[in-house]
Amino acid sequence: MNLKKYFIIGGICALQITFAFAQEEEILVENAAEIDTSALIKMYRNYIDSIDQTLHYEQGTINLKNNIATIDVPRGYKYLNGNDSEMILTDIWGNPPSEREEDKSLGMLVPINISPLQDSIYTINITYSEEGYIDDEDAQKIDYDELLAGMQEDAKEYNKLRVENGYPTIELVGWASPPYYDHENKKLHWAKELKFGEGEENTLNYNIRILGRKGYLELNAIGGMYVLPKVQQNIADVLQSVNFTEGNKYSDFNPKLDKVAAYGIGGLIAGKVLAKVGILAKLGVVLAKFWKLIALGFVALMGTIKRFFSKDKTKETTAQGGE
Repeated sequence: MNLKKYFIIGGICALQITFAFAQEEEILVENAAEIDTSALIKMYRNYIDSIDQTLHYEQGTINLKNNIATIDVPRGYKYLNGNDSEMILTDIWGNPPSEREEDKSLGMLVPINISPLQDSIYTINITYSEEGYIDDEDAQKIDYDELLAGMQEDAKEYNKLRVENGYPTIELVGWASPPYYDHENKKLHWAKELKFGEGEENTLNYNIRILGRKGYLELNAIGGMYVLPKVQQNIADVLQSVNFTEGNKYSDFNPKLDKVAAYGIGGLIAGKVLAKVGILAKLGVVLAKFWKLIALGFVALMGTIKRFFSKDKTKETTAQGGE
């Protein structure tokens, strides 16, 4: 574990301890009015800022995977490099570590004015899978309702493994946005609605696949269901921003040299149903072993901040109504 990880763990633990003492004195719930809410909010924001100072953001054109593809960071976003993104996904959001190199993050697109740890946001994680050329002949023949039913059954089997390893179950509720394939540009996107464990809020996993000569780029938008309209608003810009380089495009496929994947568009949508769908702890991720304790502290913090904001807004509304 590097120094950055120690710093992050220490920060979360410090916040957890602070709020544990407050809860022990029954301050947070019963006597919230006596707390200096601005100080708590400032503490939270300082924590987010301190994490951000360790992260590396970029703009402009980014080369991905040894220049196999590029991304022109779209307006309204910033790019977080692969190492920092992988750390966020595993150490902060509680995803199982990537066992294969190809499953590791190539980076994230993050809305410009926020942090990956901020509440009520989404990020777009980028990976690359070199599993062969995807034959798209089946794209017009797929029954997406039937495909969804099969994916839901697969999810039940996958959940058995998650439970065995100390992670919460993930229910595939349905399509948040049905699959759409742009045949001309070889770009596919769809969205799933997921439910983590007993979480009250469902999760959005918006999937984008950019097809190339030897595989595909995977872009997954991660957030609560409430960010779906925002993602849909920006999806065209994101799709346009990511492209394979010359020699690596779908049209560069050479049947004499290149491997063909064992599945088509339907298999691409159905495969890896629940793989690395990282989500903020407040949406229901219960981390295994040591991290479970840290996550619960962070959840308490987020809930408290929300309550304080709600109380402040109520007071403000009341005051305005009395004027």
